[in-house]
Amino acid sequence: MNQELQREQERLDCVMEVLAESIGELEEDASRHRNEVVEFRKHFWEDVTVNLDNFDDFLETVISLRQQAEVLSLSQSSHRQASKRRAALLRMQENPYFGRIDFAEEGEPEMEQVYIGVSSLMDPSGERFLIYDWRAPISSVYYDYAPGPAEYSTPGGMIHGELKRKWQYLIRRGRIESMFDTSLTIGDEVLQEVLGQTANSQMRSIVATIQQEQNRIIRHDRARLLIVQGAAGSGKTSAALQRIAYLLYKYRERITADQIVLFSPNVMFQTYVSGVLPELGEENMQQVTFQEYLDHRLSGLFKVEDAYAQLEYLLTANDNPDYPARMAAIRLKASVSFLEAIQAYRSTLEQSGMRFLPLQFRGETLITAEEMTEQFYSGDETLRLSGRIERLTTWLNERIGEIEKLERRKPWVQDAIELLSNEQYERAYEQIRKKHGLTEDSDEEIEGERLSRELARIIVRKKMKPLREMIRELRFFDLTGIYKQLFEMPMLHTSSGLEAEEAELREDLVDICRITIRNLDEGKLFYEDATPFLLLHELILGFQTNVSIRHVLIDEAQDYSPLQFEFIKRLFPAAKLTVLGDFHQAIFAHAASIADFQELTRLYGPEATETILLRRSYRSTRPIVEFTRSLIPGGENIEPFERKGEKPTLTQVADLSELHRLIEHKVADLKARGADTIAIVCRSAAESAAAYEALGEERIREFKLVTRDSIEYKQGVVVIPAYLAKGIEFDAVIIYDASARSYGEESLRRLFYTACTRAMHHLQLFSVGRASPFMGTAISKGLMKVED
Repeated sequence: MNQELQREQERLDCVMEVLAESIGELEEDASRHRNEVVEFRKHFWEDVTVNLDNFDDFLETVISLRQQAEVLSLSQSSHRQASKRRAALLRMQENPYFGRIDFAEEGEPEMEQVYIGVSSLMDPSGERFLIYDWRAPISSVYYDYAPGPAEYSTPGGMIHGELKRKWQYLIRRGRIESMFDTSLTIGDEVLQEVLGQTANSQMRSIVATIQQEQNRIIRHDRARLLIVQGAAGSGKTSAALQRIAYLLYKYRERITADQIVLFSPNVMFQTYVSGVLPELGEENMQQVTFQEYLDHRLSGLFKVEDAYAQLEYLLTANDNPDYPARMAAIRLKASVSFLEAIQAYRSTLEQSGMRFLPLQFRGETLITAEEMTEQFYSGDETLRLSGRIERLTTWLNERIGEIEKLERRKPWVQDAIELLSNEQYERAYEQIRKKHGLTEDSDEEIEGERLSRELARIIVRKKMKPLREMIRELRFFDLTGIYKQLFEMPMLHTSSGLEAEEAELREDLVDICRITIRNLDEGKLFYEDATPFLLLHELILGFQTNVSIRHVLIDEAQDYSPLQFEFIKRLFPAAKLTVLGDFHQAIFAHAASIADFQELTRLYGPEATETILLRRSYRSTRPIVEFTRSLIPGGENIEPFERKGEKPTLTQVADLSELHRLIEHKVADLKARGADTIAIVCRSAAESAAAYEALGEERIREFKLVTRDSIEYKQGVVVIPAYLAKGIEFDAVIIYDASARSYGEESLRRLFYTACTRAMHHLQLFSVGRASPFMGTAISKGLMKVED
């Protein structure tokens, strides 16, 4: 083994030399291209032929400009590529490669040794790969096979052969610390070391430890919709980010990072995952939250509630008399039945029910809503909605044109003419002369009644411009009234889309309609109404689509409703969809009774949908996983990774004063034991704020309160609501109050599970009084330590 290690170190030394030489050459290239760009910009216009005397000279100028611009663009592109490649090689200096396969291809006389790293590297001759990029076709053998028969897919077809051996390396700063000959996909030695590290303020790449099932996600390239359902800590998000890097590598001639969108749960999560792609040498894709999109589209119309405000209501407003109706409304408005009800309602609007806003000018109604309704539904009864909208728009523009002519004769117009400043008058006068084809050299003057008529036309046209814009943008539709009408009896009761709803929910319809109408009348929009309102808006007026986006990834997808998925599908009609989620962590009310993503197959059909299940959890130690899986039905299907650690501890306290004292002691103990990231996880934002204040002023400087407005997560001690901690991992988690009072209702079981699964190495639970019944199984089976 020592001889083998020595040979490998000698090879690594040669690789490090090639890396250093390549970096030096790229530095020279980047510097040269940068200087070329600077010089080219300085002398850009000197090299352009400018002749504008006739059309031929003008054409020559345009061609010259285009040629110079192309040369500049090429120099800039060369500079960017050289800089990007240099950055990739600099990252490789720390750890050039992490794996090797010895592969004998069928029909080839010699076995090939394939070294795998985060980027490729050629030998100085440019004829042989010293390192293969982990995304290269042959690299998939490393992740997918144990020694024996193996194959991999290439653009030219399948390559068959035999995997002789597989090696894994731990390399730091150009030295091989250890190497393993393993028959596993990724040896436990490497994975143990990576998982045993402390958490960071940003998610790290898992490229050196990708498991076979994760590799299926990364390289999946068949279905229109890929659903990844996995346990907490199974690497769903990590695999999705590696998937983006893989797509950018495989389709680098066709797809760029700005053609990929990741829907994240919140802004803080966006910063948490923002370092993964740059670590792999790729630009970050676009990231957005669904809430940001809703605010962008609706904030000008309503005060829109966000998802976390809805959840905070769910967690804290049990005593509100409207609470049962609100919960029923959330379930209804997220359902497939409600989607069908909206679609059915939209169809009825082709015959009747459309609402309009009157067009007003100077305090007077020019065209009433009733006139628009009559015009909208007159004539051909078979005309579709889009045709009726087009016809009505044409009619309104004609009416406005007629009204403009009448307005020009009114006294207010003459008053406006007399109040024109000299500057305004001169500008209008020049405009009139141009309209009549009079040049600066012309001596003809426009005077008298003719001038007065033209000035009146300009003034009225300008004053009525907002009305024409309103017509062009279709803002004369009373969309709030149309949506509100859906809840006015008996509209919703008789909707065919709700026939399959349970009788209990149908009995709640009166209260659902009441609180919805009241909220709309106050200019507010519940979160559960935002997507249905926007969907109805688009179904009536036409969808605003983005056909440039080729891939959409949705993380924490269990928090999305069928209506939201339908909307995203329509918003990005040319995109493939990757959906990542875990219904054990479905903490929003609409998903309380849902166990999987079966409903999503309706988006593109079963034949265009594929589902991958991830059952093994890598985030937490085995004792923590054994504890957390006991909290949920079906948790026995979650497989813990064999990583040692301490059992979770439950400490019962008498009151809040004792709780805060013990938390401070526990934080100090965890920090002394090397925990860099510690989360004090509370049930709600209200509880988080109260806990943060109660922990004392001397702790305020050390602890950080995380709210839904927090932009960045940093290492240290944080006080955070459970729902904001989703997707993030911590070295240690302290559950602020795991009592029956805080987590006694069955609807909170998934939230409790989510909070506990954030812990990597240490999990401490405190309970003010009797502990949550969710831990009954864990206590009876000895899966946790209990302290009084």
